[in-house]
Amino acid sequence: MQYLENTLGATANNQDIGYIDEGLVNAPIIIFIHGFPLNKTMWNKQIKEFKENYRLIAYDIRGYGNSEADYDDFSIELFVNDLLNLMDALKIDKAILCGFSMGGYIALNAIENYPERFIALVLCDTNCADDKPEAKQKRMESIESIMEKGLEQYAEESLKKLFAPLSLSKQIDEIAIVREMITETSKQSIFKTLHALAERAETCTKLHKIKVPVLIMVGKEDKITPPEVALSIHEKIKGSAIRIIDHAGHLSNMENPGQFNEELNRFLKKIT
Repeated sequence: MQYLENTLGATANNQDIGYIDEGLVNAPIIIFIHGFPLNKTMWNKQIKEFKENYRLIAYDIRGYGNSEADYDDFSIELFVNDLLNLMDALKIDKAILCGFSMGGYIALNAIENYPERFIALVLCDTNCADDKPEAKQKRMESIESIMEKGLEQYAEESLKKLFAPLSLSKQIDEIAIVREMITETSKQSIFKTLHALAERAETCTKLHKIKVPVLIMVGKEDKITPPEVALSIHEKIKGSAIRIIDHAGHLSNMENPGQFNEELNRFLKKIT
């Protein structure tokens, strides 16, 4: 068997993109898209679990991790364009797409506009709706708060929403990893992303057009995109599967990687 090595960077859409590329050559390809305001390392436990049987790519969205950011405004459409350009740069024609939270917004937009490029979809702790006025206002207030109090305070507040209460008291290593992801991201990237999230278009009315196999996973204690949101997506995508991850909040793949990986493995075996 020929294994791929961890690769550090590529140029796509005139941007330097940081990414991980591990696993088997000529195996089914899974592309992991991280959430806000995180980076590709949130998928480390999935990469470790699945690299023996798949080719796995986890990349940093522009402005996060090892991916650079230019002066353009961010948008979900721009992030999708970056994804497609990275696939082209790596000569990937089709892939399984796995998006978490903001990564799910990107995945849904991508499959809506480029359905021929994807063979299956995994949606984790995400939503198809756009931001209502109250949610937009909260994002703008977050920008003001960061400008006034700094990223460290923003990270502490974010951690309380991202993790389930029990995780906050027990998963010290994961909390430290997520805190570092947030505080090492530039304020400018966070500001531009908050604007992009506030202005994103809904994809709920297009879900019925999705024809590929779909797995939806959500943490049982997710406060940001609760199980009822995942259920609503499930009901709109014919033939989709939904799995509730126990003992997990928003970061279901990090809080309960055992069950998350088990459900993902079961889904992948059915479709590959």
